[in-house]
This record gives sequence, C-alpha cells and structure tokens, in this order.
Amino acid sequence: MTQPTEEAEHKAADETRPDEDRSQVPHPLAPPPPTAPKNNRLLHAGLRWAAALLVFAVAGGGTAYGIAGMKRTDVPGLGTVSDGRWAYPTLTKPPLPEGSPGPLAVENKAGTHYADLRELVLPAPKGATADATLRGTDGWLATKDLLAEYGEKGDREELAQKFTQYGLRHIAARGWATPDGTHTRIYLLQFDTAAVVDELTGQIAPYGGPGYQLRGAVDSVSDDDFPAKAQIEDVTHVVYTESKPYGAEQTRHAYLAAGDVLALVVQSRKGTASPVPFQQTVTLQSQLLG
Repeated sequence: MTQPTEEAEHKAADETRPDEDRSQVPHPLAPPPPTAPKNNRLLHAGLRWAAALLVFAVAGGGTAYGIAGMKRTDVPGLGTVSDGRWAYPTLTKPPLPEGSPGPLAVENKAGTHYADLRELVLPAPKGATADATLRGTDGWLATKDLLAEYGEKGDREELAQKFTQYGLRHIAARGWATPDGTHTRIYLLQFDTAAVVDELTGQIAPYGGPGYQLRGAVDSVSDDDFPAKAQIEDVTHVVYTESKPYGAEQTRHAYLAAGDVLALVVQSRKGTASPVPFQQTVTLQSQLLG
C-alpha cells in the first residue's frame, strides 16, 4: 500500500478542521479589520444636533429685521460709538395677521398697516430715559398732545380740523431723552388710506419749509444736507432743520409718509442738534414703516 506523503497528510488535516476554526485564522497578507472610533455614536449624535440647530437658525433668521446682510457702516443701528450714532436694540417688525399684505405691497391698494401701530414706533436707544408724557392711554396718544408740538394757536386749531376732516384714526407715540441732552419725539398718525396721507402730507410738509412751524423752531427750512442713503425706498421723506440763529436749542424734524401712516420725528437739543442720530432715527423709523 502506498504511504501518504507529508503534503497529503497536511491537506487531509485541513479538510477535517472545523469551518469556524479556519475562519479565525487570518491570511498572512490580509490587512487587519478597521476598528470603529471610540466616540463614533457621540460624533453622529453631535452632527445631528448641529444640523437641527442650523435649520432652526435659518428659519428663525427670517423673522428678524432684514439688515443682517448689510455692511456694519451702512446699518444705522449698528454704527460705532465714535461716529455719534446711538445703540438701538435689534429691530423686529410685529407679525401681520394671517393673509394680510404689507403696507407697500402691490395688492395693498389702500396702503393699510395691518400690524399693531403701537408696535411700529421705534424703540428708545440704550441709555435713554423714556418721556412719560407720550405714553398715552393703552399706548394711544390724544390728538391734543401731538398738537402741543406746534407753536401757534391758530396752527393747532387748523391742524385739529384737518385731522378730523381727513379721518385720523389714532396716534401712537414714543419719546425719550439721551445723556447728551437730545430730546426725541416720534408720532405715528394712521388714516384710512395712503391717498389721504399723500394729500395731507402735501399740505403739512411742502418742500422749502414746513406748512406749520413747530414750537420753538419758527425758522425751520428744508434740510438739503440730509443724505439720500438715509432714505428708504417707497417711504416719502420731507426733512427740515432749524436755521441759524436758532436760540438756546436747535430742532430738527421730518415727516414720513408710508401707506396709511404719516409719521413725525422731532429731535431738539440745547446748542446744536447733531445730524447723525437724527438721520439714524429717521432711517430706522422708516424701515419699520416700510
């Protein structure tokens, strides 16, 4: 009988070895199997949370006031302290009732502001002291308190008649004083339509000089130095400044017409009223109305 060779014996031994034993013997040239990172599950969980937070941030960013993409030097509310601008809080527009268009939307023929007018008044900057006389009742100011801004009795009586004639609905207002001595007053007057506001603006705020002079500012004239970049598109701006000599204090004021709202912004200060915070205030108030 032929004796098995040594090679045949080894082959026979391999064939009789259990499969599980062979599977555990690595090939001498095979690379070792990769091992999962120790914190693999934590990493995946972290990535999922980061993605979720990014989605919420993008969605939430849509409700904030649309000025984040502008250069810092172009945004009135984000100027540096050295240029004289005030530190206003982040501006957000109040929500519109569902299905209601904005005041300047093409389909909004009447130019109606459907948002709460009291929420459209510019908030006071950091460090300012609120003017309690302009709080009104439930946020609505009496017409007589607005008329007190005008110096002549005859002007106050005539304006009161015009406001009644043109259907003034209500007035929202806010005022404050800043540490530099500037006194700011803002009034938002709402009427029935934009057409009414346009007609009234032409009578109250003609170019060259105001139709009705403010108290203590009888020599107000058109402010030709008011920069075009501080004006908001589709919001009418008529700006005045008190010319020299203006006595103990200087007054600057502007009328803004946006849809069914006519706004009056007034700033006065002992000595000279700085143009920078005035331009900033007018621009930001215009943005809220537009």
